[in-house]
Amino acid sequence: MDALTVIILIGVAVALFYLNKLKNSKDMIPPQKFKELLQEGPGVVIDVRTKSEYNSGHLKKTDYNYDISSSDFEENIEKLDKDKNYFLYCRTGARSGRATQVMKRNGFENVYNIGGLQSLVNAGFEKE
Repeated sequence: MDALTVIILIGVAVALFYLNKLKNSKDMIPPQKFKELLQEGPGVVIDVRTKSEYNSGHLKKTDYNYDISSSDFEENIEKLDKDKNYFLYCRTGARSGRATQVMKRNGFENVYNIGGLQSLVNAGFEKE
């Protein structure tokens, strides 16, 4: 492979990475919007990180820990009421973006990616 081909391949890989990241974050709402939605009505907060990440610290307000990478994620969400509001977070917002898409494909309409744990803590949400 010549240098130009390598540069083009790297450029395509970087572009695909950022397009995927953008797709997963398009439903992300900022912490302030999350606060407003919680004031308007109740919602269910789901941490979609691994159990060990959850055990190392999570939002105090978390209702469930359903790991998006686990084979039982879809089985777990099927037990939920599809008419409620759901707020999903992870470490950075990427996994919660994927989980949001999975839930929408499974008939959930009111699903929000609220981003990463540290951003939420920085915005004033309590961590335990």
